[in-house]
Amino acid sequence: MPSAKLPGPIDLLGNLVSLPSVSSTQASLDQGNRAVVDTLAQWLQDLGFSIEIQDLQADGGKANLIATLGTGPGGLVLAGHTDTVPYDEALWQYDPLRITESNERLYGLGSTDMKGFFPLLLQAAQQFVDTPLQQPLIVLATADEESSMQGARALAAAGYPRARQAIIGEPTGLRPVRLHKGIMMEAIHIQGRSGHSSDPELGVNALDGLHAVLGDLIDYRQSLRERFQHPAFAVQYPTLNLGCVHGGDNPNRICGSTELHFDVRVTPGLSNALVREEIRQRIGRIAQSRNLEISMQSLIGGADSFEQAAGCELVQLAEKLTGHSSEAVAFATEASYMQQLGMDTIVLGPGSINRAHQPDEYIELDQFQPCIDLLVQFIRHFCVQA
Repeated sequence: MPSAKLPGPIDLLGNLVSLPSVSSTQASLDQGNRAVVDTLAQWLQDLGFSIEIQDLQADGGKANLIATLGTGPGGLVLAGHTDTVPYDEALWQYDPLRITESNERLYGLGSTDMKGFFPLLLQAAQQFVDTPLQQPLIVLATADEESSMQGARALAAAGYPRARQAIIGEPTGLRPVRLHKGIMMEAIHIQGRSGHSSDPELGVNALDGLHAVLGDLIDYRQSLRERFQHPAFAVQYPTLNLGCVHGGDNPNRICGSTELHFDVRVTPGLSNALVREEIRQRIGRIAQSRNLEISMQSLIGGADSFEQAAGCELVQLAEKLTGHSSEAVAFATEASYMQQLGMDTIVLGPGSINRAHQPDEYIELDQFQPCIDLLVQFIRHFCVQA
């Protein structure tokens, strides 16, 4: 029998949801995740895990958790992020920072994306605390997946933890995912020269430059679609979305500066770095021809595309245990960073991504026991029978 006994998963999830941990590219909305990390650390320590906390800020407000049960090389990583997206409480029917059970659903911010994974992995892990492990079981809880991905990037830069397999518990409806697109979010700043609108020669209009940049990006979007295709995806080509524009201040003034924000979701085989370089070359030509200063900067660290070989042991076992073939999804995760650490990786977790990032987010209760049962089988296979 386990040497420690945790509360049930609903109580555990309620505790996690009550701890605000928004991450955002807007400093006014951004929060730390340390309360969530410390809570998880205590629960895992109670189960006998050794605990390491990796601070990401000098004040310790943002951190990663690395919890390990057992010793030795190899092993299995169960990973999730502790942060949520921002929320508008006025749009919620339920209290976003409290779990509300209704119609066999649990409502609350992060309930499905992805605080809901942690109580289930804890329920699975506690079944092995008194079992001799041949390979270690490692739990990762990261910071800022919803914004900069600095938590996963810090782990990859540090080169640990090292294991042989990793499961990232993002919401996939308990279907294994072995491919996803990458994401990058960029800002293009166009600097012209303001002046009185009665004489266009008095300035250089940044909005005219924006018109040229927009046209060029639309052409480039079509080029990406023609050059890169991946049949595993429902949308088989990279996408480029023109998101928002900020600039100018008055109708009777030549616009002196403007800024465009956009995102690109790349397919496996196309890198974020290549897309950035190609766009920089294109906007550089526009800047030179129009006497403008045009620069580009990344709004987030971004994530590379991800593809795990279909024939690896982890994918094969996941397909066998779930009864579903592995899939490709359009949303990005920390999977590419787990691969950088040398691990075969899949994305598999409870809930639906369609419930994420919106008011009245919820996770279905009927996902709980099947997820626990799956995780028990993965732990037994890779940590006990290894």
